[in-house]
Amino acid sequence: MVDERRAFPARTPLDPTACVRKDALVTERTTPDDALMRALYAEHAGPLLAFVLRLVAGDRHRAEDVVQETLLRAWRNADQLRRSGGSLRPWLVTVARRIVIDGHRQRRARPHEVDAAPLHVMPAADDIDRALRQMTISDALNDLTDAHRAALVETYFKGRTVSEAAEVLGVPAGTVRSRVFYALRSLKLSLEERGVTA
Repeated sequence: MVDERRAFPARTPLDPTACVRKDALVTERTTPDDALMRALYAEHAGPLLAFVLRLVAGDRHRAEDVVQETLLRAWRNADQLRRSGGSLRPWLVTVARRIVIDGHRQRRARPHEVDAAPLHVMPAADDIDRALRQMTISDALNDLTDAHRAALVETYFKGRTVSEAAEVLGVPAGTVRSRVFYALRSLKLSLEERGVTA
């Protein structure tokens, strides 16, 4: 026969913390570092914030970030701070000042960030107007006779003198002058018909 006491050991009362994970109990305990941080915050956060506000020209959000980073660095160096017997405020002030200086240097090292929103309302050089104007002039040039168009192209568009245009076209200089005059008059009328005015 089997002895029941040996097969089923007596039940022991349950330890309430045995079923709880270790990290769940961490919040219930206070470490010396936590106590140090609470004391640092209570004693130095207000004066440190006032000091940093002067350094960052009154930017409260930036000042709060600097104070938070300073206290975080104090927490990381808790052992070193605990060993120093004097006041911790000089250390905190020095760290905060260095954080502000480092932030200033970082902002100066990279280009200034600007919001692109104002660019949408600024007028920009638009080539569409120029292209439409060129198309209209080109269309109006097609209304001219070949002789008038050739004289205008040689003098205005190619930049030749009347004598050079006369040589290229094989006509006298007086004819080129006459053709240019009548071509410009016809071109002006043609452009006015298209709604282009001077």
